[in-house]
Amino acid sequence: MLTEIKALATELQPRLVEMRRHFHAHPELSGQEHQTAAYVAGVLSSCGLQVTEEVGKIGVVGELEGTGADSRRLAIRTDMDALPITERTNLTFASNNPGVMHACGHDIHTTVGLGIAMVLSQLRDRLPGNLRFLFQSAEEIAQGAGWMVADGAMEGVDHILGVHVFPSIPAQSLGVRYGALTAAADDLEIIIQGESGHGARPHEAKDAIWIAAQVITALQQAISRTQNPLRPVVLTIGEITGGRAPNVIADQVRLAGTVRSLHPETHQALPNWIETIVNNICASYGATAQITYARGIPSVQNDPTLTQLIEESAVEAWGRDRVQVLPEPSLGAEDFAMYLANAPGSMFRLGVGNPDRANPPLHHPSFMADESAIHTGVVTLAYSAWRYWQHID
Repeated sequence: MLTEIKALATELQPRLVEMRRHFHAHPELSGQEHQTAAYVAGVLSSCGLQVTEEVGKIGVVGELEGTGADSRRLAIRTDMDALPITERTNLTFASNNPGVMHACGHDIHTTVGLGIAMVLSQLRDRLPGNLRFLFQSAEEIAQGAGWMVADGAMEGVDHILGVHVFPSIPAQSLGVRYGALTAAADDLEIIIQGESGHGARPHEAKDAIWIAAQVITALQQAISRTQNPLRPVVLTIGEITGGRAPNVIADQVRLAGTVRSLHPETHQALPNWIETIVNNICASYGATAQITYARGIPSVQNDPTLTQLIEESAVEAWGRDRVQVLPEPSLGAEDFAMYLANAPGSMFRLGVGNPDRANPPLHHPSFMADESAIHTGVVTLAYSAWRYWQHID
């Protein structure tokens, strides 16, 4: 079966490259992927899948029913949205949409998802069970997976697989990660309320800017002394606003940032930890604080059995030297985690780096993916899906 899957994927590769270049040249922002979704729905329909559009607002769901007796349903998720970045690649198929670019490789993801559907639809007469393809909107704003789940996209799904490109891994190779793959990402807002006064007489005021500086410093220092160093936490304040004039003590400062963590226990404790530190500092100087800690998306925790399925499938397809076991997670976030609250799953890293040129990171205006990765992604996931019903209980 691996030989057949490889042959079909090889035959389809020129068409898949054309598809990818179409998506790359016509990127759409999160929640606006109408043309991409229509294209996806058309391809899935042409393969004989049962297609439902406007799932999770703009998402597309394709059902591929096997002929075997196994009633379990495996889902494969890919995302479709681009980023508000002006492209600087000079590719002949560079973005035609000014200020919008596929700088995170979702054009590759969408193409890989379609390629898997095109390959396995030709093998449906021997498919042991059922597949559900999820083409998701709005991953970049961490909303689309939640929309899909709320719209019932995970109903009846037993397990789910996903993929994300990675420029630091060479194309035609891939990486699997057991356990935590990405971090939980939460939003933090702190409004410090002091008391205004003359800039020449700070002792008569409660300087919210100075207090804010103490808060930022204390939070960063406390991470290294009160959090387990083997359970990383990253707290970044990316926004500071406050003050009205250079000679007036500011009475209010707003801080906003992001908090990333990997371990569920740490994630659970962070709001109270931050609140205690901030309130104690503010109270020391006669100020008050209003703290808003908004839970974002949880950490992607890969299921070990499904991760082993991907690893073994990839090793059989490509050889041990092209399959890495990633030793470290990323502190980036992925809303694939929202699906994992409904079914076990695993996401792997698909290499798109080219050894003959520089490989800018994800979200960079010069990011370029090596298109040979499409074939690797299609074969790896299609073969993993094929083996799923034989190897997963």
